[in-house]
Amino acid sequence: MTRRTPKPASLSVLVIDENSIRASIIEVGLREAGYDNVTIIDDMNGLARRIMEINPDVIVIDIENPNRDMLESIFQISRAVKRPIAMFVDKSDEDSIVAAVDAGVSAYVVDGLKKERVKPILEMAVSRFNAFSRLQRELAEARSALEERKIIDRAKGILMKMRGLSEEEAFALLRQTAMNEKKKIAEIAQSVVTAAGLLM
Repeated sequence: MTRRTPKPASLSVLVIDENSIRASIIEVGLREAGYDNVTIIDDMNGLARRIMEINPDVIVIDIENPNRDMLESIFQISRAVKRPIAMFVDKSDEDSIVAAVDAGVSAYVVDGLKKERVKPILEMAVSRFNAFSRLQRELAEARSALEERKIIDRAKGILMKMRGLSEEEAFALLRQTAMNEKKKIAEIAQSVVTAAGLLM
């Protein structure tokens, strides 16, 4: 199922910029692009708490000349809030770009804050964030499925040894028990493995 990108008007956007003139450029660009729900923060103190209170859908950060401490603070926030983040900076270096990507910043734009660029960059940030989130979810599901498979295999091995069953019979017993108890096969398998561990 593909997720449609929400309409701009339905998204709440938080703009973080200590420079009020630059913040107003971003705000105008956002409003012209149809983003009506825009909040501006111009004070970096207590930023994480403010972001949690506002709970925006998307975050736009604009920093003229970021220093290491400021970038690290923003990257920590990025890891914590799990929201699409578009970041505009005037100057940057390769290390900062790599750190931004590692921290989950969805769009990192160096040199060039123009209001007409805000909308496509924001859309790209949301799209990238959704794609990355989907990949993380799929990876977590794959890992979970692999863990379940291992547990089921261990449970089958235990049943084969203790009851003298074939692999097919052991799996059929697990499946039948899961159906009877209205549980997942992996849950029944975990119970078998746990019980066997207690008996050994």
